[in-house]
Amino acid sequence: MDPIAFQIGALSIRWYGVMAALGFITAMFLLEYNRKFANASKDQCSTLLFLAMISGVLGARIFYVVQFFHFYRDNLWGIIRIDQGGLVFYGGFLLALVTVTVYSRMKKLDIIRILDIFVPALTAAHGLGRIGCFLNGCCFGRATKLWWGIKAPAGSALELAAGSAPLHPVQLLEAGENFLLCILFCYLLRKVKRGVVISSYLAIYGFLRFFNELLRGDNVLYAGLTPAQWIGTMLCISGCGLIIYFQRKPNEPAA
Repeated sequence: MDPIAFQIGALSIRWYGVMAALGFITAMFLLEYNRKFANASKDQCSTLLFLAMISGVLGARIFYVVQFFHFYRDNLWGIIRIDQGGLVFYGGFLLALVTVTVYSRMKKLDIIRILDIFVPALTAAHGLGRIGCFLNGCCFGRATKLWWGIKAPAGSALELAAGSAPLHPVQLLEAGENFLLCILFCYLLRKVKRGVVISSYLAIYGFLRFFNELLRGDNVLYAGLTPAQWIGTMLCISGCGLIIYFQRKPNEPAA
């Protein structure tokens, strides 16, 4: 659990950035692999991925800074230090969703199918990003006595924030969930109707994130729930409603 992957002279390369780069490469591969299901060209998918990445990082950082602005009141320069962690997935997801939708409309692409093919890419990149969170020591879990508890390295920033007790490895749990979802949705993309993949993702991930938040140790509560739990609840309900809607539409299954 060392945030530094390696050093080149005075330059420190952090695991957070390494895993983000691997996530981008993996997402690019999966979009290329699945783009035929949305009748999108290679150039269109490359542009979509680039726009989603930029807007995703920006939205995730904005959401984090707004949620934890008290950390930055006396250190405004730290707002741009995303290499040190501090991204909220939902903020990135929502802004990237808007960006992908606008671009798809401009290029007259099928927005729903574009969102469908983005799901496997998103889950794979998200899973790798959570491994980066684990190595970086952010997004940590609550203290636990279970066998899977992991202790923060002595003297690390994580130990200062969370203490020396073993913690739930919630980042690795969510990484594993995302990798399984990636496999599931790569399969469903070939079997189910248009819109069912993105709808199922919203419902399943919203539910899983609500549960995962019960193990987190770094979030504040609002009316008894964390911000991610509130958003996860809304996504889960919306996703379930959209699954019913798309299943009832008289269109052919993806082939």
